[in-house]
Parts: sequence; C-alpha cells; structure tokens
Amino acid sequence: MTKVFCIGELLIDFVAENQGSDLTRANDFTKKAGGAPANVACAISKLGGKSHFIGCVGKDPFGTFLLKVLKDESVDISMAQRSKTFTTLAFVSLADDGERDFVFSRGADKELKYDTSIKKHFNKSLIHFGAATALLGGALEEAYNHYLFDALTQESFISFDPNFRGDLWKENESSFIKKCLPYVEKSHLCKFSLEEALLLSGKETVEEACVNLHEIGATIIVVTLGKEGTYISMEGWTKLVPSIKVSPVDTTGAGDAFIGCLLFQISELNNFNAIFDDKTLLTAMVKKANKAGALTTTQYGAIVSLPTLNQLDS
Repeated sequence: MTKVFCIGELLIDFVAENQGSDLTRANDFTKKAGGAPANVACAISKLGGKSHFIGCVGKDPFGTFLLKVLKDESVDISMAQRSKTFTTLAFVSLADDGERDFVFSRGADKELKYDTSIKKHFNKSLIHFGAATALLGGALEEAYNHYLFDALTQESFISFDPNFRGDLWKENESSFIKKCLPYVEKSHLCKFSLEEALLLSGKETVEEACVNLHEIGATIIVVTLGKEGTYISMEGWTKLVPSIKVSPVDTTGAGDAFIGCLLFQISELNNFNAIFDDKTLLTAMVKKANKAGALTTTQYGAIVSLPTLNQLDS
C-alpha cells in the first residue's frame, strides 16, 4: 500500500448547528477538528490506508487538541509543525439542507515552513494538494509550491482539490484562478465542485469546463455534483456516476471524504497507470467514493462522520 501525503491546513471548525445559515444569528458553537487536507488524511487512515499530514498548528490548546485527533485516527503527524501563532479557526454555519458557509480567522496554518528532508519520502507516493488556504501567500504558499516541484521530481501521483472558499478570496477570484492553474496543469487527478470547475475554466457547463481543464493539463477530472453524483472526465471519455440517497444534516467534509476514499483506493493499486487504462475500475472507485461522501453528510462534523471500510462495503 502506497503512502499518501496531505499538505495544508488543520484548524478548528466552530460549527453553529441547527441555527440556520446566518452566523449573525448563531449563539452556540460546537468545536470540531477540521481543515480539508486533514479531513482527507483522516478519511484515508480510517479506511485502512497510510496517510501523513503536513501542516502547522499553534502551540496552544487548540493545536494540541487537533494533533491528538489526527493521532487518534492513526494519521502520521511526524511532519506536522507548531508555531507561536494561534491556531487557525473557522466559523461554520449550517442551513437546513446541510449546506454550509465559512468565515475564517487565519493563524498558524500560514506559518508552515518548507522542509527539505521530506522530499525523499515523496518518491513514487501519492501527494494530495487540497488546502483551502495554501494559495493566500506567505510561508505556506511557498512551501506548497516547493512540494509540488518535489512531487514532480520524485515521480509522485499528484492530486489537487482547490477547495475554493469565497470568504478567503473576497473580490480576488482572478488571483485564485491564476494560482490554481499550475496545479491543474501538473496533476494526475483533479477534484472540483461544479462551482470550482466553472470558475477555473471560465465556462458555463461541466462538459465545457472539463474540455478546457484537460487542455490545461489535468489527466483525470472528477466534478462532484452533490446528490446528482460525480462527473468523471478523461480526454475523449466522460461518465456521470450516481450517488446514494441520504438525508444530509452537514455537508462539511463530504468532498474530503470523497477524495480521501478515492485516494485510498488508488493507494492500494500496484500500478497507478491502472486507473488511466481501465475506465471500469475508475468508475467503480468513484462509485465507492460517492458513497463515502454521502454517508459523511448524515452526521455533524467532518472527521467524526467519516465512514469505515465496513460501512462502505455493507
């Protein structure tokens, strides 16, 4: 089984449960561990995979809590860093249909320093670039870019999920697009929401968006469409894979559960090229990943809701 390295933020989600989508009206918040790359690492580990988290938290009780959550989920945290800067916080509002909105108070995640000793561990491994905050400048973005180069030189399988958050890119979407495109160009697997696919491509339909993103360089594209399922695209071939029906209460982490499950399945392969050559295999993998994403929405919180392999196989 191949190791999967997930790079980016680990943060506290303060979730306003059952209080609507307007944070100004929320009075009660529940503390949850979050951060897209951390969620993905936990999803992989919970399914029995070997995941490593690379990111930075504060030297404060929240940072200690977050690292303990990952360790308890059997995620390797030996490459995580700690900073004097306070741990990053996100305030999450949930609408009645489980859809959510975010407001961020950024902290230690942006302090991640590039570690030259990590490069050798990337050799022929899976590297997942799935941070919501990584392209906002500073040490984290510099490290992110270095790790992309390392992944290329070490013949890694590269996965990219831009995790666009409107609150972080207020009226600066053009910069977000520009910074994402090198990752789209170099990635073997790109996972987008429909909003992200249309934003990055400048197109109006998922079909047109995928054509454009393939031209940029993406090999395999998966576009998650919520209850409609997932649209898979490779150059010259597309397929819509339906999801299962659930009653969602919290969609936080659904996309992370999806890509985590997909990466776990890829990590089990003896040869990564199998998913490029066998469309039936890729379709089956996406079908299972759809189920993982759907099941995650049936409970509050991302990491605590991630399914086990037994739940997916039942």
